[in-house]
Amino acid sequence: MKTLVDNQFRFHQTALNLQAYRQELLASNIANADTPHFKARDIDFKSALQGAMTAARSGVALQTTHAGHITGGASASAENYAKYRTELQSSVDGNTVNMDIERAAFAENALRYEASVTFINGMLRSLNTALTGQ
Repeated sequence: MKTLVDNQFRFHQTALNLQAYRQELLASNIANADTPHFKARDIDFKSALQGAMTAARSGVALQTTHAGHITGGASASAENYAKYRTELQSSVDGNTVNMDIERAAFAENALRYEASVTFINGMLRSLNTALTGQ
């Protein structure tokens, strides 16, 4: 039972970390909409989540030799999935940010993040009810 609960929380933790990283990328794109030669970046959430969960299941972890080294986490693996967005309309200054796409992706990602948090809260309430009977 513990393993099932751990796997469920690990999945949702990974999803939340990836959604938070994607939100940072999208916010960076929006903030740099007027920066010449800025290239918009995003992640394919589905493939990033599948890759992160595969890595978590296989037990692949970074080996650290010093306490100050950075350990691998979802945000570190999320950086591997960050890709440059394909240019839909050329810009004179070389900027590839399309504000309509960025705003829509930002709103969609925020909604998915909120849904994930709501789902986790429901899981915690169910566990609390199972343990306390109230």
